[in-house]
Amino acid sequence: MKLSQKDVLGMKEMTHDDINLVLDTAESFKEISTRPIKKVPTLRGKTLINFFVEASTRTRTSFEIAGKRLSADTINISATTSSLIKGETLIDTAKTLESMRPDIIVLRHSAAGSPHLLAKLLSASIINAGDGAHEHPTQALLDMLTMKERKGRLEGLKVAIVGDISHSRVARSNIYGLIKMGASVALAGPATMMPRYVERLGVSIHINMEEAIADADVIMMLRIQMERQDESLFPSLREYSHCYGLNGKRIELASKDVIIMHPGPINRGVEIAPEVAYGPYSVILDQVSNGVAVRMALLYLLAGGGEA
Repeated sequence: MKLSQKDVLGMKEMTHDDINLVLDTAESFKEISTRPIKKVPTLRGKTLINFFVEASTRTRTSFEIAGKRLSADTINISATTSSLIKGETLIDTAKTLESMRPDIIVLRHSAAGSPHLLAKLLSASIINAGDGAHEHPTQALLDMLTMKERKGRLEGLKVAIVGDISHSRVARSNIYGLIKMGASVALAGPATMMPRYVERLGVSIHINMEEAIADADVIMMLRIQMERQDESLFPSLREYSHCYGLNGKRIELASKDVIIMHPGPINRGVEIAPEVAYGPYSVILDQVSNGVAVRMALLYLLAGGGEA
């Protein structure tokens, strides 16, 4: 069992079979995290470098935990602790790292396409941990694992994604992945935060949030990505919350067994009400837990464990 490519760059490139393989492998790895000693020797002797040029809590920590639970030698590098601050280019830094013979490099970068560039230049496997507003494939995989666990399937689900769609790499990756797996996707958000021609990906577009979440099996809320906006795209946070904030009343429009998701970090009281964020419908913490399992599965499949 191996992935069809040496790198994980985006859900756009992943096949239906690749997605199923990762999800099935991740399910088998979840048990390790429940043991008193959360460690197996599966990737002993393999080297993982987490190279995070952009800030992260969940993704970086879960990749580190995933590597260590599989007994890989795990090294973490940030922009402020690398020679990037001295003027070295990303390519030169990456080539320097590869000369030390790592097996996998996990890259998060603010520039879209950065992981794809390294994948062409380096022999090590590259995992995209988020590149600008482009893609975040491992987040989409853990989201799909969570949906599959709670709903028993992906095919036929109605998934509503609400918020800043234009600047969300999470939205893009989930759209690619969910459509491939047979789910239907409804997008909702201000017209100023909706990408042009996004309907060509096979999704429905709604300016009215209520239309998008009606009878939805899954509601995924997104935060406003202020750091990626050059200008204000809505009148005020209060107005945004009034039109696109998820509260108890709006949940009643969805399916009775709807699940609420959020990739984090959460802006409570803006895109999601505090009582909803960790209420009975929320699976936000399940997403975090599943992030470790999914990243363990990817490391295992890319670093040679899939050949065993």
